[in-house]
Amino acid sequence: QVQLVESGGGLVQAGGSLRLSCAASGRTFSRYVMGWFRQAPGKEREFVAAISWSGGGTYYADSVKDRFTISRDNAKNLVYLQMNSLKPEDTAVYYCATTQSRVIVVAGYDYWGQGTQVTVSS
Repeated sequence: QVQLVESGGGLVQAGGSLRLSCAASGRTFSRYVMGWFRQAPGKEREFVAAISWSGGGTYYADSVKDRFTISRDNAKNLVYLQMNSLKPEDTAVYYCATTQSRVIVVAGYDYWGQGTQVTVSS
């Protein structure tokens, strides 16, 4: 019913930048909170960032605050994650997700994309 497709991952050197995109379909996109998560090898999936339905509210994990920026374009059903000053520890598969919550949350997301790999070399 809901489909999320991430793109934009790749290999980048430490200090570099990448912008991830997530295309959403099957739900009234503009009504729901969207989030980004990541999972590194051997680690649990962790919250990265979330954005309110309007785009007016955002929330970040401490590990990415001031380096990553989440944004959305409701007219195009897209959500973005701009990642700057990348570090090797940012290496992970990044997932886009949506929740039925109308307020920003860090858990309870019910639909997920397939993920896109981000690799940061030192």
